[in-house]
Amino acid sequence: MADTLTAGTARTTAARLPLLDVLRGAAVLGTLMTNVWIFASPGSEWGVLQGGLGGPDPLADPSAATIAEAVFRFLADGKFLALLTILFGVGLAIQYDSAARRGLAWPGRYPRRAAFLFLEGTLHFFLVFAWDVLMGYAVTALLVAWLLARSERVRRVAMWTAAGVHLALVGLVTLGALADGDAGSAAPAPAPEAVRLYADGSYLEQVAFRFDHVAALRIEPVFSFGLLVFLFLLGVRLHRAGAFTPTAAGRRVRVRMAAWGLGLGLPLGAAAALGGPDLFFLGRYGTAPLIAVGYIGLIGIALDRFAVPGAAALGAVGRTALSCYVAQNLICMLLCYGIGLGLADRLGGSGPWWVMGLWAAVSLALAAASGLWLRRFERGPLESVQQWALSPRARSRSRSCSRSRSRSGTPSR
Repeated sequence: MADTLTAGTARTTAARLPLLDVLRGAAVLGTLMTNVWIFASPGSEWGVLQGGLGGPDPLADPSAATIAEAVFRFLADGKFLALLTILFGVGLAIQYDSAARRGLAWPGRYPRRAAFLFLEGTLHFFLVFAWDVLMGYAVTALLVAWLLARSERVRRVAMWTAAGVHLALVGLVTLGALADGDAGSAAPAPAPEAVRLYADGSYLEQVAFRFDHVAALRIEPVFSFGLLVFLFLLGVRLHRAGAFTPTAAGRRVRVRMAAWGLGLGLPLGAAAALGGPDLFFLGRYGTAPLIAVGYIGLIGIALDRFAVPGAAALGAVGRTALSCYVAQNLICMLLCYGIGLGLADRLGGSGPWWVMGLWAAVSLALAAASGLWLRRFERGPLESVQQWALSPRARSRSRSCSRSRSRSGTPSR
């Protein structure tokens, strides 16, 4: 993820584009604002399929805790995931432009990069967190990489066709929920076996559970594939429109993004959120991407005009995005599940404040750790592994060293 988002950025300008780093950091920590509720809920990953992402109704219970949780969930749910997806498309466009400047064929070696990303996502899915995004990104990236070598007209048709198919699917699901008389009732309790698994089960039992239910737990990237394609291609278009550059034209684009994304998206998103569970899909997969565009514009405007506190810390998280993404899920797994501290079972039913506090604590820890790491290293730990594994020079040096040892009779170690 991080390698795809950052590759070629340094070649685009004399220095890195700080806005992209900050946006990546915000997107990574923003996805945790949604995922932290999964870790903290009974049934965890399986509970999502039974309405586990739905929040409380502030109209029915206007208490401070309910309102705080509802606002927290609304600001995050689907928005930062869409933001991360757009940025992935930006990274892909940067890599394409870099290859074009050097006269390299496209997609060239990119399928290897996508395959490696898919492998990373597969390991992350089975070993850490079932609602991984990397596998879906890897598959989508292969299609979009091919589209980048086609004409602008082909990309435009593909982009809006993907958007139309996705919105039609969301509309059908929403109409089905509205037609179902029981859809608006309270979400069913998670299956007892799933609650026991994450509260008391062993780590190997959780891994086996993901193997046994891989089809159900991988349904989101299948359902949202059209949206992924659209957002990837939107990222390409925004990059080529200069939306992330520190220029007057870039600032104008960001102002328009904030105005349209927030001005239209926030009212529609709020209406969907207050409409109850029947409109959940419309909010998460319909209005959330529009708000994500507004977030990009708003963050960009803030960085253009002010010295934003914490921007450097977010930028450090953005430069180590893959490492932080995996680390935040691993930390929450160890804190919330029974294989670790079991906070989800111990603090379940005690209100939302500890969950939001957990998000804040993990985010601050990652920001501090990434900043300290980058003082000594150029890339994050997982980014370094990815760079080494995919670097032709590294493989060439490895083969050369092996041949040299063979000729000299020196045993390899």
